Amino acid sequence: MSSAPEIPVLVGIGDINDRDAKGREDAPEPLTLMLRAIGAAIQDTALAPEAAQKLQAAIDSVSVVANWTWPYPNAPELLVQRLGLPGAVHTTESHHGGDSPGQLFDEAARRVAYKKSKVALVTGAEALASLESFKKAKKFPPPHWTKLNDHTSIWDRTRPEDVGTRHFLGAPIQVYPLYEAAFRAHLKQKLQDNHKESADLYAEFAQIAAKSPFSWSYGKEPETAESIGTVTKRNRMICSPYPLLMNAFNTVNLSAACIITTTTFAGELGIPESKRIYPLGGAGTSDAARFWERPNFHHSRSLSQSLDAALKASNVCTEDIDLFDFYSCFPIVPKLAAHHLNLPLHGPRPITVLGGLTSFGGAGNNYSMHAITEIARQLRAKKQSSSSKPANGLVLANGGVLSYHHTVILSTQPQPDSPYPAWNPLPSNLDEDHPVIEENAEGSGIIETYTLQFGRDGSPVLGFVVGRLQSGNRFVANVEDGYTLQKLGGSTEQVGKQGFVVSEGGRNLFSFKLSKI
Repeated sequence: MSSAPEIPVLVGIGDINDRDAKGREDAPEPLTLMLRAIGAAIQDTALAPEAAQKLQAAIDSVSVVANWTWPYPNAPELLVQRLGLPGAVHTTESHHGGDSPGQLFDEAARRVAYKKSKVALVTGAEALASLESFKKAKKFPPPHWTKLNDHTSIWDRTRPEDVGTRHFLGAPIQVYPLYEAAFRAHLKQKLQDNHKESADLYAEFAQIAAKSPFSWSYGKEPETAESIGTVTKRNRMICSPYPLLMNAFNTVNLSAACIITTTTFAGELGIPESKRIYPLGGAGTSDAARFWERPNFHHSRSLSQSLDAALKASNVCTEDIDLFDFYSCFPIVPKLAAHHLNLPLHGPRPITVLGGLTSFGGAGNNYSMHAITEIARQLRAKKQSSSSKPANGLVLANGGVLSYHHTVILSTQPQPDSPYPAWNPLPSNLDEDHPVIEENAEGSGIIETYTLQFGRDGSPVLGFVVGRLQSGNRFVANVEDGYTLQKLGGSTEQVGKQGFVVSEGGRNLFSFKLSKI
């Protein structure tokens, strides 16, 4: 047997969108949606029934993106049992993070390339729309869903006490706005211009999502820049500067699956070349889990290094990429990615093929699996209509609070004389010298970034400031006094402004008026 690596090839893709779950007695659980997506992926190979059965029987690697909906004790093993895969020697379930589809896909392609797997299956699903429907109908747990001994972990989001929890800070709806404010100030944008930029970007995304049959908003009138950017009762402010329609929408029933094998086995089965899309490489890493320990908030090292390393590992450059999908739970993520790659937000190459987690749907951790399948779908179309020049697609998957990133690159052609990378070129975690954190801060402080959290009545209920003391040490603080809340909620940039911070009752409090704290 030759010791040379095989060429991995994506031969089957499947997407499921069950928008009709509301009120249905048989509304599906994630496992059901995954099985449907896998069936669609097998059918997508265009194989005759006997060859399709041979492909399914040869699946020896099953990777599952961890879901938010239903905490199965072992989702990969349940799939192995349902699909009848006694030869599945590799099973894995991801951590909770939106980078997971990219990471699992990259690892599956690597296993296939280096003959650790013959056929690898990667899948994931969310059924949060089903779950919400059952909860509202007071039919919980759903009688036909997989029985669980413990349901508490579905909602348990308990975090150990730290600087973040003591200041009620750490949720995605809070942290991504902190990055938006810091990036805005770094670019010296006016607040109004920055807000319009976000609204215009998400309006373009909404137009893309409206055209995809796998999108949760398919068939609906897409939101406009005006409806996205205007704060109303329907589109209330969540955490400045993001109103509701700039936040991910997660109540969906979506699933996707990918089947990867070798070109050798694809040839044996008779999978047509028109169906074959080639993974070229990938790379991923993570930043400090405690976001307040990162060097700054106008840049993401894990995002930038993931993009750069994946391009290098795949032997392509940004100019070679025809299709992009940058994860977009909030506008700041695609903005950071586009800025790093020197791409315009609105250009001939859109920076999403799906439309983002607000319009396409925030499929829990699994959003970027749908991006991989759609990139493959569009690359196939290019393969049929273009010359012999290869076309390439890039998917950037993001997780946590700009914490984890994994980029994968696909192509209509394999790289000549260049095997699939034998390893992830990046470390799992980036070592970085973080600033000293002053847990009990006192004295004058400069704002690095800030956001306000709003109540349902539209008024600010709490402010968050991350800043630096005169010593250079960093602090995290809350804002409670009306004067400072008003200033932070105004139309003038407050990053770089000076105020005062004191420690009180285990928290730091920031104010522009020393007498107020």
